[in-house]
Amino acid sequence: MSKKIDILKNGLIKENPTFVQLLGMCPTLAVTTTAKDGFAMGLATTAVLLGSNFVISLLRKVIPDKIRIPAFVVIIATFVTLIGMFLNAYALPVYNALGLFLPLIVVNCIILGRAESFASKNQPVNSIVDGLGMGLGFTLSLSVLGIIRELLGAGTFLGHAVFGASFQPALIMILPPGAFLTLGLLIGLVNLVSKKKNA
Repeated sequence: MSKKIDILKNGLIKENPTFVQLLGMCPTLAVTTTAKDGFAMGLATTAVLLGSNFVISLLRKVIPDKIRIPAFVVIIATFVTLIGMFLNAYALPVYNALGLFLPLIVVNCIILGRAESFASKNQPVNSIVDGLGMGLGFTLSLSVLGIIRELLGAGTFLGHAVFGASFQPALIMILPPGAFLTLGLLIGLVNLVSKKKNA
């Protein structure tokens, strides 16, 4: 049980895909203009991680080594297609908000990286826990980034006004430079906290 908790904590804190490993930067910077979009992208990625890690772990001894990457991509693409179809049917506004970045989950280095470095070498249960930890870590990162950018760039939280009418939003925060600035500051903060904790 303690091993599973360590695996889960790895994805959330120690090996956070966004703030520590700097993976998945394209969706991180592109879809976090609002907290809701960041959260939705994180959950979609988590669902794909859970499914693909589980299936790859089950098939790890069956997939020939020479074709493992193409096989992983096919498995991941299947789950991305299923998630896309589900969102298109039951959450059309979310599907439209995520746009092109939803199908690009297939080539997200977080998912392929976890398939190669963890799921293809571990038991199914541990692979599911790893997928959950990495997915929740990614979701947390995107949500925090989205909250900050939405609050400062639009003065709203989940679409509801937070500040009074006199608040002048910093529009740069919902533009690409705001994404880079916010992400850089958050990464710096995580590194500072990590260094103090290690010292």
